[in-house]
Amino acid sequence: MNNVNNKFKDSGYVPFNLNSINKKYTLDSILILENGSYFLGRSFGSKKECLGEICFNTSISGYQEIITDPSYTGQIITFTFPHIGNIGSNKFDDEGNLNSIAGIVVRQHPTNESNWRSEISFDDWLKKNDIPGISGIDTRLLTKIIRKHKSCNAMICYNKTGNFKIEELKNKLEEHPKMDGLNLSSSITTKKQYKYTEGVHELILSKVYNLKKFKPKIAVIDFGVKQNILRHLVNLNAEVNVFSENATIEEINNFKPDGIFLSNGPGDPSATEIKCRKLLIALFQLKIPVFGICIGHQLIGLSFGAKTNKMLQGHRGANHPVKNIFKNKVEITSQNHGYQIDLESLPNCLEVTHTSLFDNSIEGIRHKSLPIFSVQYHPEASPGPTESSYLFNEFLKLIKESKNAKT
Repeated sequence: MNNVNNKFKDSGYVPFNLNSINKKYTLDSILILENGSYFLGRSFGSKKECLGEICFNTSISGYQEIITDPSYTGQIITFTFPHIGNIGSNKFDDEGNLNSIAGIVVRQHPTNESNWRSEISFDDWLKKNDIPGISGIDTRLLTKIIRKHKSCNAMICYNKTGNFKIEELKNKLEEHPKMDGLNLSSSITTKKQYKYTEGVHELILSKVYNLKKFKPKIAVIDFGVKQNILRHLVNLNAEVNVFSENATIEEINNFKPDGIFLSNGPGDPSATEIKCRKLLIALFQLKIPVFGICIGHQLIGLSFGAKTNKMLQGHRGANHPVKNIFKNKVEITSQNHGYQIDLESLPNCLEVTHTSLFDNSIEGIRHKSLPIFSVQYHPEASPGPTESSYLFNEFLKLIKESKNAKT
């Protein structure tokens, strides 16, 4: 049986040669795509079936941060870098809910870990957190297939004998819902309000602000927030309280925030905006500084009348160039999103601050009269370059200006 079915024989792709796999291993796992193609491989991590939208990430480091990023909820990640798992895993590099991702696809079967920070092997870490994986896949071929589709669901299935009922699995996959219309943040938002106090780790600390005389209160609305975002906010000498997307404006007002942060998160932003519309409107009416990242950025656009759409090719990696229009500078950024704000729908009250140098999509906006701004990419990195972390200081500056104006 070929690694990929006959549907792609005339497409210009070269199927992965199964003969190159060591024969002592059983091909006990299968990856099936919604378009009908399928790949045989070797299982690792949790021995279970998973379904979700398949995507690819081009980062060459930070696989643990990527796997634990809540924005990947319900997705299967294909890593284009072939060596995944070789530095093991540790407690510090987790970015969020460990059980939100569906599964992972890699080229080379994970080897034994070799890194001074490793606390547990990658395979054991995946098993502990019930995350399935499949190796031995030609991820270059798979990425080329994924790029041809605006959205593509997939399934990873394990069978210790290597025997699979392909048609039955395809029928099951067809029933899995598409990403459009899904409000996935509701499944991972915090259940109760909590205070966050951990600062940025010294290994990735880019700048320390001497702000002992100024301690702002920042309310974070959790749509699937990454831990390193919270660390950067704490690093501003801020008192950080995290609220559920189900919180009421009264609960947030009781905290008496000086600034509002709208976090990253998974799913269709238009579905999340519908659910959280009342809260978002109330937050903007406070007229205090608001900073949004990823889905937080999209929710700001939607709330003021813009529209979002599914990208033909999502941005997922730690090497994406973005132009800061007002500073006329280029930043290399970390990104993870499959939706974007539609430029043609942008209302007059909002203006574009950053654009992608890959496809000219919107990467940042700000309100023309209110202290509200946002970016589509991830200035907290983790993984990725930290040159965009200045945006947290911009948020702090906006808060100080707002408080001085009120005084």
